[in-house]
Amino acid sequence: MSESRKYGEPEKLWHLGGSIEWKPALLHAVPISLFILGLFYYWFAVADRYAIFLYGHLGATPFDEVTTSRYWMSGLVACGAVMIVYTVANWLLGRVAGLSHRDYRPPAWWHVWALCVIPLVIGIPLITMTLNWPTLPVSNALACVIGTLIGLALGLMPGSRAARRPFDLGWVTFDGIGLMPSLLLLRAIELPGRGLVSARTAYLPALGGTMAGAVWLGIMTGLRAWRHKPVPGASTLFVAGVCLSYLLMPVVHHLLSTPSEYRYISTAANFFASNVGVQLIVFFVAAILAIGITRLRRRLR
Repeated sequence: MSESRKYGEPEKLWHLGGSIEWKPALLHAVPISLFILGLFYYWFAVADRYAIFLYGHLGATPFDEVTTSRYWMSGLVACGAVMIVYTVANWLLGRVAGLSHRDYRPPAWWHVWALCVIPLVIGIPLITMTLNWPTLPVSNALACVIGTLIGLALGLMPGSRAARRPFDLGWVTFDGIGLMPSLLLLRAIELPGRGLVSARTAYLPALGGTMAGAVWLGIMTGLRAWRHKPVPGASTLFVAGVCLSYLLMPVVHHLLSTPSEYRYISTAANFFASNVGVQLIVFFVAAILAIGITRLRRRLR
């Protein structure tokens, strides 16, 4: 059944690549935008800033390097929550549609994302730059917007697979676990240069974790071959690892690894390298693992 017949020829939104049906995407985009803006309003306008962003903790000030990273990390926490809720909601809608012998096809993730851009670009600066104290300068508000838009694009991607191919999503998720050690631990190679730990202390988890992730991917390769499961693309595998590492884990940290009276937003240093070059190396290694294991699986098939 075509999308136009299914939704009764709704109006269309025109863009450079042609036209898209806006009504289904809008029905998804509105609650997602309100949810994200609601979290930003709570964190920046209602909640105790000393608890959410740890003002004063170990001498932290509202605009030092550590605290400012918590501001844009709040966008990743919000989008991680969106990813969880949106994926589960689409899974439920897909199962309900299947029970009633109907076809449920969520709108493309980028259609929903495009409709969220304008309210988020307007709403996040409006909240962060005008409410509570201290208000954020333009640079910090812009960092919040950019972090949120990138995180939202990633967080919306699993929705369609959850609705139409949930078992495939499960396999991809377990594959993504194999990239988490390289994405989260390899950054430790920068710590000796900063005088924080010894080289041995840093390189053992960084390199050992990456090797353990490669072993995990090898195990998943065997399981896929045994169960005759299709091989996902390298980009799908890479995105799965990124979503688990930089969206799911910040939410887990926020909800489960903080005291109930201090549900603070994590600093970026817990997930990302401080040096841009090191972070690029982290992404490069994870991408090489994804490409390498994908080529191996295709050869084995």
